[in-house]
Amino acid sequence: MSWTHNILLLLQQNWPGLLKLIVAVSVLLFFVAYIVLLERRLSAFIQDRLGPNRVGPFGLFQPLADAVKAFLKEDYTPGHTKKLYFTVAPIVAMVPAIMGLGIIPFGSVLGNEPMVIADLDVGILYSFGISSLGVYGILLAGYGSNSKYPLLGALRSGAQLISYEVVMVLAVIPVFLISGDLNLSKLVANQANSVSEWMFIKAPLSFLLFVILMFAETNRLPFDLPEAENELVGGYNTEYSSIRFALFFMAEYAHIILVSAIGATLFLGGWSLPWFGLNKTADSLYLGLAQIGVFILKTFLFAWVIVWTRWMLPRFRIDQLMSLAWKKIMPIALLNIFITATWIWLVP
Repeated sequence: MSWTHNILLLLQQNWPGLLKLIVAVSVLLFFVAYIVLLERRLSAFIQDRLGPNRVGPFGLFQPLADAVKAFLKEDYTPGHTKKLYFTVAPIVAMVPAIMGLGIIPFGSVLGNEPMVIADLDVGILYSFGISSLGVYGILLAGYGSNSKYPLLGALRSGAQLISYEVVMVLAVIPVFLISGDLNLSKLVANQANSVSEWMFIKAPLSFLLFVILMFAETNRLPFDLPEAENELVGGYNTEYSSIRFALFFMAEYAHIILVSAIGATLFLGGWSLPWFGLNKTADSLYLGLAQIGVFILKTFLFAWVIVWTRWMLPRFRIDQLMSLAWKKIMPIALLNIFITATWIWLVP
């Protein structure tokens, strides 16, 4: 009885945060479904065909049909797999994308409630730490599948994501040297008054490196070596079917949205616009909702670039991929940190 009472008391005290979490996860899953539809329609346009247009008006119910299909298909576990790792891997891949949402400020306030689930002073460190856990889902899938192509995909993913995670952290350090704070809400506030304060203008090289690196972090072309269908038949998820395959699929697009949200927060002023009062703490419900809409549009811009690029560029070779990270991008990122720190030191 005491245990149940403590749980209920905890929920009663933290219900605003719990409600924000439920809404954020629901919105994430909605956008995961429709960014898949966006990609299919965009690829069809680029390839001069129609794409999905039968289920519902303009094909808008296609994600629902895909979800029903994924749930109804047989969830088959091959006999040669290591069943515990094979079963846990899709969950481990999906959870970090959801947890990463916790520190993203998607608005100023709504009513009296801040539009961030957990306003951490070391928010960006938490974000990169959590997002890096996604690689363990891929490694577990490759090892647990006990099969050649998944294992090769998992090994590629481990080398790729560990390398590019290090480089991405180095790439965004100048942003926090300029801002002077690791708190993402304060970073947005520092960019709110003018477009010239946005970090893609004040730290253009960091922005360029981030845009390149976000493709590697999400395993997207031209850096999709862990899947590489024409080499590895799909890579780490080759042996999966039904809902577990769908979880890997959802995890990929959830990470796209998470990385896009981080990019919008770091470089495009987050929820703020220096016009129409959108750069101040919202004093009305409509202004608060407008700021959330601005943040969603900025996030969508990054996600659209990731989706569009898939159909424009060829895949790197694995040696080119690793060489790019360690021999080219890392020296540039370190030089960028040195120049930014020197500039801040010399010009107060």
